[in-house]
Amino acid sequence: MEQALTLLKQEKWRIIDQSSLGVQFDALQSFAMDDTLCASVGSGYSTATARSWVHHQTIVLGIQDTKLPFLEDGLHYLEQQGYRYIVRNSGGLAVVLDEGVLNLSLIFPDTDKGIDINRGYDAMWSLIKLMFSDYEAVIDAREIIGSYCPGSYDLSIDGKKFAGISQRRIRKGVAVQIYLCVTGSGQERARHIQQFYEKARKGIETKWTYPDIYPEVMASLAELLDAQITVQDVMLRFLKALKGMSQQIFSEPLTGDELRWYEEYYQRIVERNERFV
Repeated sequence: MEQALTLLKQEKWRIIDQSSLGVQFDALQSFAMDDTLCASVGSGYSTATARSWVHHQTIVLGIQDTKLPFLEDGLHYLEQQGYRYIVRNSGGLAVVLDEGVLNLSLIFPDTDKGIDINRGYDAMWSLIKLMFSDYEAVIDAREIIGSYCPGSYDLSIDGKKFAGISQRRIRKGVAVQIYLCVTGSGQERARHIQQFYEKARKGIETKWTYPDIYPEVMASLAELLDAQITVQDVMLRFLKALKGMSQQIFSEPLTGDELRWYEEYYQRIVERNERFV
C-alpha cells in the first residue's frame, strides 16, 4: 500500500473540474477527455492530472453489454426511464451515472518499469480512505457479488458497494477512474440495471457472463454514512486530499496540442458508438 501512496505524492497535481457542467455535458466527452489526458501525461506534455466529472441520467455500457441477445429491448427500457446510454471504450459492464454520482480520474505517467495494475487500484482506494478518514466506517476493496459491474476493487462499507474502480492505459499514460455513488438510492440505481439485463437477456444462455443483480447490496455514501453529504462536499474532500499529498495543485483546461488530441479521441469514440447503438 505504501507504493500506492507514492503515486499520489506528486510534486504538482493539475486539476480539471467538470463536475458542474450540467445536463448537456455528454459522457462521450468524458471518455475522450481521459484518453487525451493519458496521451498528454504519458508524453510529458502535462503533469499528473486529476479530473472530476458528473453526468446526468446516463447509463454507461461496456463493450460486452453490446453482445446481449435482446439489446434493443434493454435499451428501450432505459429510454423509457429517461436515461441516455453510451458504450465506453474500455472494459467493464453497465453502470449508472446521475447527478448524485461523482466520477474521479487520476492520470499518471507510466514509468519505465510500468505501473503495476494493482498499484493503480490501490492508489485510488487509498485516496478514498483518506478522503473519508474522519468517519469510523471501514472501506473495503473486494468484489461485491450481486452488484452491477462487479470487480475485485469494488469499494464497500458493511458489505454494500458504493463505488467501482477501473483503469485505462494509452500512450504511456494510466488513468485510474472511479465512480462514487454519493447521494440518492443505491438500490434504485441497481434496479434499473437489473431490469436492463432482464429485458436484454431474457434468461437465455449466452457466451458472455452477465451479473445477477441484487439491489440490496448497493447503497450511496449518504446512506452508508448516515450523513447529509453532497457531491460538492466530496469534491472539497478530494481537492483537500490531493493538496495534502503535493506541493501544488492548480487548475488548467486543455491547451495547445491537447485540443487537437481531444477532437481525435472524441471522433473515435463517437464512431465506435455509432456502430454499437
